Amino acid sequence: MAASASSTSLKPSTPSTTISGLRRRPLSTTFGVTTLSFRRHRDQPCRFIVLSMDAKPTILVAEKLGEAGVKLLKEFANVDCSYNLSPEELCTKISLCDALIVRSGTKVSREVFESSAGRLKVVGRAGVGIDNVDLAAATEHGCLVVNAPTANTVAAAEHGIALLTAMARNIAQADASVKAGKWLRSKYVGVSLVGKTLAVLGFGKVGSEVARRAKGLGMHVIAHDPYAPADRARAIGVELVSFDEAIASADFISLHMPLTASTSKVLNDETFAKMKKGVRIVNVARGGVIDEEALVKALDAGIVAQAALDVFTVEPPAKDSKLVQHENVTATPHLGASTMEAQEGVAIEIAEAVVGALKGELAATAVNAPMVPAQVLTELKPFVALSEKLGRLAVQLVAGGTGVKTVKVTYASARAPDDLDTRLLRAMITKGLIEPISSVFVNLVNADFTAKQRGLRITEERVFLDGSPESPLELIQVQIANVESKFASAISDSGEIKVEGRVKDGIPHLTRVGSFEVDVSLEGSLILCRQVDQPGMIGKVGSILAEDNVNVSFMSVGRIAPRKQAVMAIGVDEEPSKQALKKIGEIPAVDEFVYLKL
Repeated sequence: MAASASSTSLKPSTPSTTISGLRRRPLSTTFGVTTLSFRRHRDQPCRFIVLSMDAKPTILVAEKLGEAGVKLLKEFANVDCSYNLSPEELCTKISLCDALIVRSGTKVSREVFESSAGRLKVVGRAGVGIDNVDLAAATEHGCLVVNAPTANTVAAAEHGIALLTAMARNIAQADASVKAGKWLRSKYVGVSLVGKTLAVLGFGKVGSEVARRAKGLGMHVIAHDPYAPADRARAIGVELVSFDEAIASADFISLHMPLTASTSKVLNDETFAKMKKGVRIVNVARGGVIDEEALVKALDAGIVAQAALDVFTVEPPAKDSKLVQHENVTATPHLGASTMEAQEGVAIEIAEAVVGALKGELAATAVNAPMVPAQVLTELKPFVALSEKLGRLAVQLVAGGTGVKTVKVTYASARAPDDLDTRLLRAMITKGLIEPISSVFVNLVNADFTAKQRGLRITEERVFLDGSPESPLELIQVQIANVESKFASAISDSGEIKVEGRVKDGIPHLTRVGSFEVDVSLEGSLILCRQVDQPGMIGKVGSILAEDNVNVSFMSVGRIAPRKQAVMAIGVDEEPSKQALKKIGEIPAVDEFVYLKL
């Protein structure tokens, strides 16, 4: 990208005009009026209206915000606290506002951004999730979106521990029975936490704080998180393990992963079957990471002894929900962040982010990309898509357990280094690496900060090629070092997971996996198979997918030599069923395979 660092500044761009050498800015929404009178001639009085302008920006707070945050906002801007606005009222008000702060109850739709007529510069979401904000519309209208992801960390961790201990000792059930006039001491015998194994799934801010507290309770703590730095885990006394090992050896499981395509219903019939009989589960993350019907079945079968849930797939859950009404389930109404201290912390964090953005500072909590010069984006657009997809492919090939720490990106180009700014490409590779298993939204603003925060070191190398510099890049290569791969053929001769891609006719293509050359369009999703190179393999795999009504978009085979090992890359438009994937794996000549979502 040819833009300089200054071109990424998020300073509000208020239009101005120059008239007779004077710079005149548009009127603020607040101003004072003073009338001055004097006489030019004895019988001809003249009046001038003088507007004393207040240059402060206006911030609309559309939902209740902690007083400390409101106070901070008022020191910098005119603050309009108007709650319970209808969509129509919000669209009417927004044209007079430079910033908007919401929680989860206000929908910031495309209509809101269109109604702002370009004045709205930043939307602040007081909390983590931004499902109620149309990010695409915000970016199109040049509006930055920021959130407050850290202030409720301790509150969520404490609630997780509270549910853990309450579940282990049947606190909620025993309390209800006593209040019903019963005294059932023998029924509510609990289990001890000391010496039990707790598996923390998702070792980010909240997960690591839960682990610290669980260690204090005498528990043995293990964790699974592909991005957790091993040294941070060791410092807490936590062992990083694979997902399957974590769920198979745990007495208690505490969920702290975001809801993404790869984590949706990650606890399901298949994973419950791998757990110890009598496991106990706590969820203060997102409801959708558990298949709730499968959990009810696991509770009824005794595979899961108890569950303590603060979040649900649909909130509030139905009154007749079998899960909520189950006698072995403890339920709370999404209270993870509901402490007085956390609410004030969120208010301060979002207020600081919004004020900083209005001052033109780059926000580390930005969740959408800033505007990029059109000519640069046009040229790099297909390579931007290629970069993100290569990152997504590479991270899905990691088996987990050790954590992703070192990534090397190589760009091959005929252009001089100063003619190719790779910051946008690096940001998109980072986005592809992190977003599939994280709730963080990565863009040009926060990519380096986000990678550093997760202990992810990304280095870049440029290979100069002879040829025409008409195209900005010939190829991009992504390598992940010091990890195991769930698809062994992705490991190169030098020991790293390696994927390489090119842009052909404007479409991203995967051209290398490990030491195998392939050529498949990166559209839809991808199946990689390592097989014995023999006649009929393409037909066998294609027939299985056809029977599953899965359309094959591209297919490519790369081999070492005829009749030796080969890697087949298959682009598919739909996700194959588990049965179809199982059939592919059962083909005698297939040594290994992996399904990858793009």
